[in-house]
Amino acid sequence: MKKGILAFLFLGSFLVSAQSKIELTTLEKSQLPKGIIYSGEIKQAVRWTDQSGDNIVITTETGDKESKSGPSEDYRDAALYSYHFLVFPDSVRQTWKVHDFIKECPFDIEANFVKNTFQVTDLNGDGIAEVWMMYIVTCTSDVSPVDMKIIMYQGNQKYALRGHTKVEPSHGEFLGGDYKFDKAFNEGPVEFRDFAKKMWKAHMMEKWY
Repeated sequence: MKKGILAFLFLGSFLVSAQSKIELTTLEKSQLPKGIIYSGEIKQAVRWTDQSGDNIVITTETGDKESKSGPSEDYRDAALYSYHFLVFPDSVRQTWKVHDFIKECPFDIEANFVKNTFQVTDLNGDGIAEVWMMYIVTCTSDVSPVDMKIIMYQGNQKYALRGHTKVEPSHGEFLGGDYKFDKAFNEGPVEFRDFAKKMWKAHMMEKWY
């Protein structure tokens, strides 16, 4: 970011739980099957097999670019994406897509996945993987909490936790850190909410230098 270095405090190792038996294969761009279409630059590409079949997930970011619709070249756009595909012997089928963005931002802009938070688990042991991603989308000109989200998919069911980063604008004074589960999380397995809370706690703190 233009105003300084953004660092997240990792409050502990954040590994897939022992009850998950999902084995991931990391893919290079050249290893993606024909028929997979995406926007942005690949940040993560993984493949695994579960009871739903042969799965691939790709996460991408565009980085900040000059806004085509902004009033001047100082206005920037940025976006991020995540795609899930099922792979068949003769085809691939996209089953869901996450797309979030900022447009026409004249300040510091960010649409980025939080480092080391992408995970694939099977927390409830039903043989269907859960895909976790955490990201920030913001346009800001000061040191203040910014929008942060955890999005999780199990099959075609989307789960969302939305809130704000936690910042310390002055010594001993904290702002933000709040979050809210959506209906799917609130009505879903407790293992999902517990995992999301740990993820949030481990990565919510934002520091400016």
